[in-house]
Amino acid sequence: MQQTATYLRRRPVGLICMIFIAVLAWLPNLASAQNTKLKPGFDKAEYKELMYMHVMLYDTGMMSRNKFPVPKPTLFKSIYSSPVMGLDNKWELWKNDASVAVINIRGTTTNAVGWLENFYAAMVPAKGELKLDNNFTFSYDLANHPRAAVHIGWLLGTAYLAKDIVPRIDSLYKMGIKDFLIMGHSQGGAICYLMTSHLYSLQKHGKLPKDIRFKSYCSASPKVGNTYFAYEYEDLVAGGWGFNVVNSADWVPEVPFSVQTLSDFNETNPFKNIDGIIKKQKLIARIGLRHAYKGLKKPSEKAQRNYEKYLGKYANKIVTKHLPEFQSPVYFKSSNYVRIGPTIMLLADEAYYKIFQDSEQQVFIHHGMSPYLHLVEQYKY
Repeated sequence: MQQTATYLRRRPVGLICMIFIAVLAWLPNLASAQNTKLKPGFDKAEYKELMYMHVMLYDTGMMSRNKFPVPKPTLFKSIYSSPVMGLDNKWELWKNDASVAVINIRGTTTNAVGWLENFYAAMVPAKGELKLDNNFTFSYDLANHPRAAVHIGWLLGTAYLAKDIVPRIDSLYKMGIKDFLIMGHSQGGAICYLMTSHLYSLQKHGKLPKDIRFKSYCSASPKVGNTYFAYEYEDLVAGGWGFNVVNSADWVPEVPFSVQTLSDFNETNPFKNIDGIIKKQKLIARIGLRHAYKGLKKPSEKAQRNYEKYLGKYANKIVTKHLPEFQSPVYFKSSNYVRIGPTIMLLADEAYYKIFQDSEQQVFIHHGMSPYLHLVEQYKY
């Protein structure tokens, strides 16, 4: 030790070099700490604060029907509230003192137009364009797989909101804000999935800065797309940057109805060459197998066609009464809606049902913010 001290006194250049090397090693960690305010992983406190903000998006009359009052947010302040747009869509922008911003997306209200957005449930490709009016065409690229598809109604909501949200992100970025939480509950949770995918896509195509960090909480969300969209979304937010929060007693995450046909499987599957396999069987077996195969295949295909007919073409006629310049897209021949993770499962237990009892009259008893906040307090992970 004494020899080292003597060496450094005699050779100050060596001391300076050692200090310089140490500073260089420390600087990247300092920069990382300053530039990354959001942390990966599910954060109960973060989710609760987002829910407190979300309540503020609704009128007081609607919120007064909650079983328990929801606290007001304390860490964030609202800096912008959007007008109502599209099919009763709305969002709000919040910010805290640590320069983290929140894009909070409203769910369905009591307005029938907002419910129309939910029921407009045909699928469209996850990449394409929507012509919303004569001056606005929404280009989107939510997944690479050619068979990835999403819910047309919530894609409409995403389109209108994105037109307002993206310029706000740009403005905040110029002020030095690079960390954004994206949150929605119910219909807002569904749009949260699509908005998250859209914003990452804008980054990929150089239309948003690549050093912006997004973290998403899709709360009480219904199903927004098929398997191929789900796979890519889950990969997009892997590592703790996106969550699907579900109350196991809530029926909303179980909709829309899902119809899986043989065409929804991956290209390599045992059903693709089923006709050739059947032909190799003996006559009696061949007749029986062909009859069974048609009995399994045709009902699902018919159900999918009806789905597209009623929740696509018929619903579109009503949508165009509210959006007269909207041009109906070509629907994707699938209705294979799936739940999309990573999922935070809030498991309703016996104690929960003593407070929030099943009800035939109050069908949203398990869907509101109060039961979700109650269960997240019990969440252990």
